Amino acid sequence: MASYDMTGKNALVTGATSGIGRATALMLAENGARVAVAGRDKERGMAVVYAIRANGGEADFIPADLHDAASAKELAHRAAETIGPIDILVNNAGVAAFGPTEDFPEETFDAIMATDVKAPFYLVSEIAPAMAARGGGAVVNVTSISGSIGIADSAAYGAGKSALNQLTRNWAAEYGRKGVRVNAVAPGPVRTPMADRSGDIPDALAEQAPAGYVASPEQIAAAITYLASDESSYTQGTILAVDGGRSAV
Repeated sequence: MASYDMTGKNALVTGATSGIGRATALMLAENGARVAVAGRDKERGMAVVYAIRANGGEADFIPADLHDAASAKELAHRAAETIGPIDILVNNAGVAAFGPTEDFPEETFDAIMATDVKAPFYLVSEIAPAMAARGGGAVVNVTSISGSIGIADSAAYGAGKSALNQLTRNWAAEYGRKGVRVNAVAPGPVRTPMADRSGDIPDALAEQAPAGYVASPEQIAAAITYLASDESSYTQGTILAVDGGRSAV
């Protein structure tokens, strides 16, 4: 794994109690960042915190159920109060639900848009201006291959991730000249609890990709960590596909 110096930086990772978020929190901490582990499950969140601390890192758990502007703004404020000004924001929390369009429940559609689009929007609205005022920062959005290619039974989920891709570009244009870099990682199939609930989709996608296998959360976290680091200083507004080549073929 590449090593980056994030000593003295404070990172907020949403959806950090499992899967990609957990792996990202651990990796950022390994590189010296103090991490706010945000999520709904306190037991799993504290397990991440203890793992970081056991490895000599710094971390705190902040409970968060991201579903609207108020919950996003509250998390931003609590994170800053707990670990200090946020230098790195990883928008990883998301709702994944799949099914045919004609049978898709409205409440599930609304939940996807609330967590995958609205919450990141208002987290950035609270955190990015403060980053700019201090002269710099990094935002990394975790989107999906579903936001750029057509996948059956993924219309609502793909629409949410596509929106987050576009927000990434818009925020890069809005905040880049102010010292805040905004990028996204678009994973392909990854072996996470969320992916396991999606049935055969991860394995089917992996079979069509040049890599030919389902990724580990750590492989995605490595890309997120790079984009959060100063080593990616000339990378802005990019949607980095980490999908085993599936979107290329």
